[in-house]
Amino acid sequence: MAIKQLTVFVQNRKGTVVSLTDILAKNNINIRALSIAETEEFGILRLIVDNEDTAKEILKENGYLIKTIDVVGVKLRDNPGALTAALGVLDKADINVEYLYAFMARTEKHAYVVLRVEDNDAAETALENAGLHLITNADICKL
Repeated sequence: MAIKQLTVFVQNRKGTVVSLTDILAKNNINIRALSIAETEEFGILRLIVDNEDTAKEILKENGYLIKTIDVVGVKLRDNPGALTAALGVLDKADINVEYLYAFMARTEKHAYVVLRVEDNDAAETALENAGLHLITNADICKL
């Protein structure tokens, strides 16, 4: 049930991110979530998009170095403590969270979070057993 994340390695210089997002926009690829971490010379842009296969192909054609990895998406109530509760479930199950970031879309009562964990299957089982709703690739297309 994991969702696909594109990890794109980019140079840390003016115009790099706008160029990449422009390529996606011109090819009708919708970004649903993103995160960027940078060092002095390069950055790591993490993306959840509505069509990862096409996005990956197009970005590769434009010279970007890309890796696709599975991550866990979870739907949380949009109130204080909801993220803490979900992270507590993973902590109790002894699952390390490597990083996380939020989706751009939200509904009136929910927020969506992307989690990179050391064991997707165990995380998904723990979260589902705690009554949390996992996000699928089909859900991403509906956001």
